[in-house]
Amino acid sequence: MTKHLLRVDDLTVAELNAVLDRAAELKAAPRSEVAETLPEHTLTMVFEKPSTRTRVAFETGMTELGGHAIFLGPDDIGLGEREPLRDTARVLSGYGDVVMARLYDHEDMEELAAHATVPLINGLTDDAHPCQTLADLLTIRETFGGFEGVRAAWIGDGNNVAQSFAVGCALVGLDLTVATPEGYGLDDDVLERVAALGGDVETTTDPEAAAAGADVAYTDVWVSMGESGKDLSAFEGFRLDTGLLAPDTKVMHCLPANREREVADDVIESERSLVWQQAENRLHAQKGLLAYLLD
Repeated sequence: MTKHLLRVDDLTVAELNAVLDRAAELKAAPRSEVAETLPEHTLTMVFEKPSTRTRVAFETGMTELGGHAIFLGPDDIGLGEREPLRDTARVLSGYGDVVMARLYDHEDMEELAAHATVPLINGLTDDAHPCQTLADLLTIRETFGGFEGVRAAWIGDGNNVAQSFAVGCALVGLDLTVATPEGYGLDDDVLERVAALGGDVETTTDPEAAAAGADVAYTDVWVSMGESGKDLSAFEGFRLDTGLLAPDTKVMHCLPANREREVADDVIESERSLVWQQAENRLHAQKGLLAYLLD
């Protein structure tokens, strides 16, 4: 059966740790050794939504692994317009070894997966961002030497990144508190998946309660690409700044960041910031995932 990654919990605990281990090995290995991992393999990248990190990390990662990546933007493929999604899935499966898609609608991702005969990787949908979570967990593991005893806080909007991160924390046993304004919390089905995994995830509407005692605080934009009509006044007090965070709390942001809105400029530019390590780890985490799925 073909292994897809549509949500981070499509991986078992053992599989997730294997991907993180492989990512760490590839990050540390000489470039010449990495290039022997996936020679003559092809990654097809399908983009409905634009991206900096997702495209560059996947394309560079596949090149470093010894393979080749093909970019298909909205004007190249017209996903779901020129032909049914199931036809696109079958055709791309016949050409390459793995497909990564970055789409608006998670249901479209599920339709592609139902008909793809090669691994399909979710590069982002409105529901989930599992590749970002892999990089997040790799960054936390590197910084703290593991997950045991680490307290994380998500402070901001309960968006697709937050949802994947919550499930990822449950998989690795990371203690997480999620603080969102009323009406902007995690979806019920995400909380159910977290509970089924035995995750220790607490939810609150109080950012100060979430930040108290946190080893690392994580946020994202309050208005995601394509969103409109959100009441930003509801997010007052949710900015990651020196007034909210303890001096030794590390800070993460998946980028792009609206500085001075969800995170203060002096915080994201400080020594406590893990943001650039986190961004670089998109490359290594995605190499680890590709190698795990194909090697």
